[in-house]
Amino acid sequence: MNEILLNVPGITCGHCVAAITASVGRVPGVTEVRVDVAAKTVRTLGTADPAAVRAAIDDAGYETV
Repeated sequence: MNEILLNVPGITCGHCVAAITASVGRVPGVTEVRVDVAAKTVRTLGTADPAAVRAAIDDAGYETV
């Protein structure tokens, strides 16, 4: 199982968490999604392609750095 940790500076609230969690959770291979508002990070576990996780975050309306 792999971990992907991405910085997403636009995370500010619970709505952000819900939108990102829903979008990233649909990526094949993602088994767990954790969004940290304070740290402004998204962490996934599973076998997903990092590019697919980034694309899902973009689709939710947020940018990774």
